[in-house]
Amino acid sequence: MIVYPNAKINLGLNITSCRPDGYHDIETIFYPIAVCDMLEMVFPESGDAEYAWSSSGDALDVDAEHNICIRALRLLRQRFDIPMVAFHLHKNIPSGAGLGGGSADAAFVIRHLNDLLHLGMTDNEMMATAAKLGADCPFFIKNKPMYATGIGDILSPINISLKGKYIAIAKPDVHVSTADAYRGVVPQKPDEDLRDIVSMPIEEWHKHLKNDFEPTIFAQHPEIRAIKEFMYDKGALYASMSGSGSAVYGIFDKPTDCKYENCKNYFCTL
Repeated sequence: MIVYPNAKINLGLNITSCRPDGYHDIETIFYPIAVCDMLEMVFPESGDAEYAWSSSGDALDVDAEHNICIRALRLLRQRFDIPMVAFHLHKNIPSGAGLGGGSADAAFVIRHLNDLLHLGMTDNEMMATAAKLGADCPFFIKNKPMYATGIGDILSPINISLKGKYIAIAKPDVHVSTADAYRGVVPQKPDEDLRDIVSMPIEEWHKHLKNDFEPTIFAQHPEIRAIKEFMYDKGALYASMSGSGSAVYGIFDKPTDCKYENCKNYFCTL
């Protein structure tokens, strides 16, 4: 079976408090987009190995043993008798971008092994399994716009559609440490609720919708700020860094080819 794990963007991201466990509570809206990896999962007729692994496309930053897809497989094996799985991952969603590519890959492993092997897990059970792999992993089980709180794992449906709009994404060759990004933020309760902001016309979002990571990240990496300014110069209705970066997206009324130099550039409809 071949599936296409998709990326997400964050519409706004507020760091609201620091938790006793060292994590942070956030408020954000996850929105799925059609920038995808390709993941093949097959069950060889013979073979005693736990799994087989191969990859293509962008280079992965971990070996197979520590890949999040294999970690997802092993979580399922704690509950279910699962035969050997041969994986091939073609990596297209950039790593370290704030687009959730690794989390999407793992969630699609859980979702589709559940379907293929008739494991019978409910959405809530799959989300609980996914939460052990990453805070945004449960979102990809539902894979539709969600208002997220907690560490990003408490999800509520939200009625928002960007259908008919277009998105451009630029990912510079910059690594942003999520831990460093959090250290640069002073948590505070936002003045406005994200759900109220995104009910406004999208042309008004730039006055209200913010990503709390941007001031620190932009100070450390002015080239990321420059990409956001470039998006607006090219006519974006709204532009923002996604998550803790380093990818920046712009939402447009019509198709665009605003490629930013020395970046990986992606374009799709919403």
